Amino acid sequence: MHKEKGSGLVTWPQRLTAAPPRLEDIGVSPEEFSEDTSIWHFRVIEYWKQMKSVMQKNSIRNVMDMNSNLGGFAAGLSDRDVWVMNVAPVHASSRLKIIYDRGLVGTVHDWCESFSTYPRTYDLLHAWAVFSEIGERGCGMEDLLIEMDRILRPDGFVIIRDKPSIINYIRKFVTALRWDGWLSEVEPRIDALSSSEERVLIARKKLWDEEMLM
Repeated sequence: MHKEKGSGLVTWPQRLTAAPPRLEDIGVSPEEFSEDTSIWHFRVIEYWKQMKSVMQKNSIRNVMDMNSNLGGFAAGLSDRDVWVMNVAPVHASSRLKIIYDRGLVGTVHDWCESFSTYPRTYDLLHAWAVFSEIGERGCGMEDLLIEMDRILRPDGFVIIRDKPSIINYIRKFVTALRWDGWLSEVEPRIDALSSSEERVLIARKKLWDEEMLM
């Protein structure tokens, strides 16, 4: 592998999956990084299997990972023609350096606040444990759902991976949000990133038309 001069990083595309030197700064070992990458590769494959029957070719281009962690979700999408915005929560802002080291783009954001969507909205939003995190801080999950709906394009998808109680709560709002164009809910395989029982809800936002507005 060739390295970029002075950075200790290998060149693209190897840098996407190679353990960057700054992992030590955040207390993550190369082995943990490799395991994280493998887990997200598998998770992305499972997500796409669920959506395959309703996803048109090239319909997903702009993607947001609302809790990017080490960038594994974005790395798992490397064989697909998509652009991914990686969002690191404020309490994990130090991990954004790993996003950059992998050759990815990202930003820091507090999901108790609104997100600037300039210059784009998104075809797919991925929320892993985001609702649990803001709920523990006393922020409104309904507000986050409305914010997600604002930045999600019509016919776009949301993938929400969280505790079963959180998924059950969100299901109450799916119809009101018009996220019931297509729904899938599964209990995923337990892996090393699952701190507790999880469920995966994938929903598609309907295209609003005049008949719906009447």
